[in-house]
Amino acid sequence: MTVSSTLAHNSAGDILLWEDFVSTPARPRVALVGDQYNHDEPAHPHIERLMPELGFDAEWVPTTEITDHTDFTPFHGIWVVPGGPYRAQQGVHRAIRFARTAHIPFLGTCGGFFSAVLEYAQNVLRLPEVAELADDLTPIEHLILPSTCSTNTEHRVRLRLRPGSHLSGIYGGAVEVDELLQCQNGIVEEFMNAAARGDVRFSAWEPTGSPRAAEIDDHPFFVGCLFQPELSSTPDSLHPVLQAFLDVVSSAANTPRVENHPTSTKREELR
Repeated sequence: MTVSSTLAHNSAGDILLWEDFVSTPARPRVALVGDQYNHDEPAHPHIERLMPELGFDAEWVPTTEITDHTDFTPFHGIWVVPGGPYRAQQGVHRAIRFARTAHIPFLGTCGGFFSAVLEYAQNVLRLPEVAELADDLTPIEHLILPSTCSTNTEHRVRLRLRPGSHLSGIYGGAVEVDELLQCQNGIVEEFMNAAARGDVRFSAWEPTGSPRAAEIDDHPFFVGCLFQPELSSTPDSLHPVLQAFLDVVSSAANTPRVENHPTSTKREELR
């Protein structure tokens, strides 16, 4: 039997070997879960410019288009971006649940932090306060504290970090950091205490005692933070939290996945 093959060549005419193919890193893909330019969110255009410059493909996934059948497996990371209240809170929850259960790297900034807490409280802890939470926040309005937001992109707050947390490790073991907080919103203390009883644990607090970051330990990367690392990041100087997230996303892009993950659903085209 004669075996024939077609040899591939590069633009210079040189024969490409198998090693040339397998050693080429996959370009990481990140789902930007949110509503593009919602509330004139300043982080959105900044993220859109930043990601391609860093070598990442970023694709918007509108909250209103996320269903129980939306497939996030083509992405190597999920980022719930600022811009709350979102047009469809349950769409955000579906994306977070997928990242949490399928162990896909997850980052939630600003509204993404509270969404990560609410998703876990509703779908895992099944707290009665969020049992009726749907696409808008009306059922939990009584839990939301008055919001104070600043347009000052240099408004920083001293945060206390939980020793031994993933977040503390990202900062080299620091237990205090100064971070950019544009919005000083929050949820009543009683609910937040009840929501911290499971795998999602708080890892940063401001001086008033209000939690400002949460994480899951047994996960490749699952961090939600009210502060916004994207706003202080440039291609030449990434915030350590964003750097840590993108490092894990890059690794995931070049790690074979197990087919038919039990939490995966039939692929649905994301428009």
